[in-house]
Amino acid sequence: MTRFDLIQTLALGGFAMLVGRALVRATPVLGRYNIPAAVVGGLLAALLITALRINNTVVVDFDTSLQAPLMTAFFTSIGLGASLSLLRVGSSQALLFLVLASILAIAQNLIGIGVAIAFGETPLLGVLMSSTALAGGPATSLAFAPQFAAAGVPAAESLAIAAAMAGIVLGGLFGGPIATQLLERHGLKGPLGRSARKSSNQFEVTNLEKHRDDTQDNHDEDGLRDAIKALTVLLVAMAIGAILSEVFIKVGLTLPGYVGAMLVGTMIRNLDDRTGWIRIPHDLAARIGAVCLTLFLVVALMNLKLWELASLALPLIVNLVLQLIAVALFCGWVVFRLMGRDYDAAVMTGGFTGFMLGTTANAMAVMRTIVERFGPAPRAFLVAPLVGAFFIDFTNAIIITTFLNFFS
Repeated sequence: MTRFDLIQTLALGGFAMLVGRALVRATPVLGRYNIPAAVVGGLLAALLITALRINNTVVVDFDTSLQAPLMTAFFTSIGLGASLSLLRVGSSQALLFLVLASILAIAQNLIGIGVAIAFGETPLLGVLMSSTALAGGPATSLAFAPQFAAAGVPAAESLAIAAAMAGIVLGGLFGGPIATQLLERHGLKGPLGRSARKSSNQFEVTNLEKHRDDTQDNHDEDGLRDAIKALTVLLVAMAIGAILSEVFIKVGLTLPGYVGAMLVGTMIRNLDDRTGWIRIPHDLAARIGAVCLTLFLVVALMNLKLWELASLALPLIVNLVLQLIAVALFCGWVVFRLMGRDYDAAVMTGGFTGFMLGTTANAMAVMRTIVERFGPAPRAFLVAPLVGAFFIDFTNAIIITTFLNFFS
């Protein structure tokens, strides 16, 4: 057995991520489906390690002791970005969009449970390969995998990432066609006279960034002070969150370790919004979180045991097909109608498909493709990323935890 220590594991993870970035740039289909470079590189490393194991060449073992802290740091940065004022910016539509996403997340779990029971598996298997992996994406599914494994789900981590990856592909593949079909069926057209890409991107940046209160000291030219402040706030939230998580455990709640830190991050963010005492540099906190997510994903993927998936392939495929049908019907009959039955609603529906099957990156890519062809949709570019990138993580965590505790 070959064992990599902590530094070697992170170094190999960084190298795998760079290889993933190169492959995404060189392979159009990967860029089209917005597959994260960390996922590509991590899965490539996992495939190589699996091949070495099957051929009895070498057995590789990684030191993953930093995996949990990296995951917690990312979700803490999500908490620091979850401002209540952001939700109010999108008026009642953002709240409605969040409610619809939460309802579909519950429906995803019910479908998954039905599939799992039909194949004689534990209901928790259905929860893991449904809203945990699809609405949650790779990070959430890997974060919850230890809880599902402890509850008796076989190969929880490998199944979670397999379902999440398949969902990313489905979200990227079907989000655009679903939105386009709605546009054509209802004869909807965007403002083609303007530069679609420029207008939509500009609205997205000005509205989201304007309300993040990204205050930086103009006299701090190298940004060192803000970087230290962002890192310190992140670490303080993680430290207090660890205490809060221990309280959750004592009262009998089954929660992933990051929830306490994410909640503390949210409280700090909204307290700072009201008082301005800390003046958190939110852009830097988000970048630190993004770096932690990248390292977390690539290390977690490198450590996947892909040979454990063979016995669960059929339930996973059946579940994904049913989930795609459910999302398509829900988008056409519920989301589009309740969001206004107009051009922006159709664009939002494409984004909804993207992040309910994959990630927010899917949603943004789908919507950008549509507006480049038909014209800008400013309301869609405010509501969809606001809900998909921040608030659905909170409601989905509650939903997953409820199912997890009920069936454990």
